Amino acid sequence: MVRATAVRTPGSKIMNRHDAETWRGNVSGLVVFTNGVFDLLHSGHVDVLDGARRQGDVLVVGINSDASVRRLKGPSRPVRNEQERASVVAALEAVDAVVIFEEDTPLELVRALQPDVIVKGGDYAADTIVGADIVQARGGRVVVVPLLAGQSTTSIIERLRG
Repeated sequence: MVRATAVRTPGSKIMNRHDAETWRGNVSGLVVFTNGVFDLLHSGHVDVLDGARRQGDVLVVGINSDASVRRLKGPSRPVRNEQERASVVAALEAVDAVVIFEEDTPLELVRALQPDVIVKGGDYAADTIVGADIVQARGGRVVVVPLLAGQSTTSIIERLRG
């Protein structure tokens, strides 16, 4: 079994979908899932990730690929590439696994990993979270973590541009 308390390097936490499915099969306890772009990591991201981690025993984070981010947010995003974003998120103590996904939503990743809890930040409602129905159908929970006011990557980018 995988021990969530074992100290691991950020690189060892970044997995492809197949390896993440194998990891999921070997991990014990409640598996929590969240996802996002995590372009410029800020305190709002950290707060949501910490809140997600408190919901279970291990936390897996899905990160949108660069192509997915461009489709969702436009040609000027992401600011940092997918490997950089994954590495920074994986370096957080709260995070046990990181998986980059190519689709515009994490639906296929949620189907593959079958988490026990799915978490998103307060800009979502439980009924708008992609994959919530899959988690709930298995008896799992959906949690919305309140957002920290004034924290968003878009606002940081706008401030930098002046």
